[in-house]
Parts: sequence; structure tokens; C-alpha cells
Amino acid sequence: MSTNQPSQRILLADDDPVIRHLVTSTLKRDGHIVVAVDDGREAFRILQRDADFKAIIIDMMMPHIEGLEIIRYMRTEKRLSRIPAMMITSERALSLMTESFAAGVTVFLPKPFSVEQLQTMLCLLLNNSNGDDHRPAPSSVQSSVPSQNKTRIEENVLSAVRVGLNGLTRLRSVS
Repeated sequence: MSTNQPSQRILLADDDPVIRHLVTSTLKRDGHIVVAVDDGREAFRILQRDADFKAIIIDMMMPHIEGLEIIRYMRTEKRLSRIPAMMITSERALSLMTESFAAGVTVFLPKPFSVEQLQTMLCLLLNNSNGDDHRPAPSSVQSSVPSQNKTRIEENVLSAVRVGLNGLTRLRSVS
């Protein structure tokens, strides 16, 4: 693959075969190459040897290594830190959304989701894969966001959930 041409490869890690099939078929229909795995350990092994991905889509709760740990690992590795990440999960706790964004997730998509919701979040995710790193380093997240802004972020997330938004894009704090 030419280094001048951006990768069309997307790493998908989810232990649910129905979700893997849905996401894979949606991505392939749009011309992407999908590397799909069913657990966190395999996703970790792939990322250790290969950083040529346009994006990663990962389930939060998987066997062996959870999705959030994979994201944290990616943000500590320079060669992986610019890859945008989508977290998909059936977990509904607001704290998990906030923790995901703080770890470096670009978009968050709760299960169950429709094909239209998936396509919207994929568009946001892939538009963020142009090489610009908009995510703070994990170690700087907690100290760089004042507590009043953390509260505002949590209120914004709650408000978005209340109005029926099932996919959340990363919320930026106001300095």
C-alpha cells in the first residue's frame, strides 16, 4: 500500500457475531477493508504489529482484554495514537461514556443501534481520521479539564441522551 494513500483498513473488535456482521457489511459496502476479531486479546496482538488502520471500532466488554484498555494502550503508543476510535457497548452508565471520551474515544455508540445510527457515527469517526490528533493524552485529561467543565460535559451528555441521541460525538470542554 502506498504511503501517500490513506489506509482504508478498519479494525473491528466485538465478541457479538451479529454486530460484527452488521458493521463489517456496512463498512465493506462503503469500500473499506475490515479486519474483524472477536476478542480484545486478538485486537491487541494486531495493534502491536500493525498500525495501518484508518479507524478502530471496538466493543467495551470483550473476553480477555476490554475495549477501554485497548484504547488506553493505543493512546500511549505514538504510532497508534492518531487512529480515531469508536466505542460500541450495551453498557448504559454515563460514567462509562465519560471515561471512554477521557481515554481518547472519538465517538460512542450504545447498543442496540440502527444502521442509520451506525452510518452517522461512522461518518463522524472516519471524518476524524485525517491525521489530526484531536484527543488529549490520557495522562493529561484529568488535570486539563477543570471540574466545572467536567460537570458541564456530563450535563451535555445527559441532555443528549434525554433527547434521544443514541450516538454521542466527543464533547470538547470550554477552557
